[in-house]
Amino acid sequence: MTLPILLAVLLAAALHAAWNAVIRSGGSKVAAMTAMTVCQGGIGLALGLWNGFPTGEAAAWLALSVLVHGGYQTFLVLAYEQGDLSRVYPIARGTAPLLVTLVTLAFAIEPLSRGDLLAVAILASGIALIAFGALRAREARRLIPYALATACMTAAYTLTDGLGARASGAPVAYVGWILAGTAFTFLPVAYLLRGRAIVPDARTWKGGALGAVASFGAYAIAVWAMTQAPIALVAALRETSILFAVGIGWAMGERMDMTKAVAAAIIVAGVLMVRL
Repeated sequence: MTLPILLAVLLAAALHAAWNAVIRSGGSKVAAMTAMTVCQGGIGLALGLWNGFPTGEAAAWLALSVLVHGGYQTFLVLAYEQGDLSRVYPIARGTAPLLVTLVTLAFAIEPLSRGDLLAVAILASGIALIAFGALRAREARRLIPYALATACMTAAYTLTDGLGARASGAPVAYVGWILAGTAFTFLPVAYLLRGRAIVPDARTWKGGALGAVASFGAYAIAVWAMTQAPIALVAALRETSILFAVGIGWAMGERMDMTKAVAAAIIVAGVLMVRL
């Protein structure tokens, strides 16, 4: 991997952590997510109309992807209503590759080496440590199941998006329609959960627009990097977003202790081993 690609992927990781920080730092997390979802939907609709709508098998995958993304955003908002960025993000981001590996092991999809199993053990220990830290610090316990549910949605959309984009033959258009469609799955659920609290004010709209640009930029850079360097290497390097999230959380004034920092480092090490 060349230095420009390395720096680009690190930028993508930082952008991903940054848009999560936008959601977490908002007065109303659900209003911040609403603003970002609507702005993303506009970007996605423009891309989708420009490139055309998927048909056949791809359309079925698209419908499933939209539902999963709506679930992902819902659980992420609920998690950030309960806990810090530096607590929720490592659990949500680190558990997804662990789930994929465990499913691979459970259904014997492909053989796993001793190194793979060691990576799973390291990753699981890091997640358990950061979750234990939340309990010891007497933080809201509900952040843990919400963060884990977010990870489940992440693992699910990784599968549906990949299969759907392949079936469509036009990944850019496919992603565009996902962004546009997610607004129609997230917003009704958000309204049922929080009522008029989902309506953003002017400041929240600005944050949502910035978050949408950061989210889209992170994804676009990652996709481009995967055309220039080994996919596994890019995917592993992206997980440094966990460290960025912990650092941003600390800069935002979140409580930082040795347990949280060590757990985040362990999760990153475990993810790197799983990915590589």
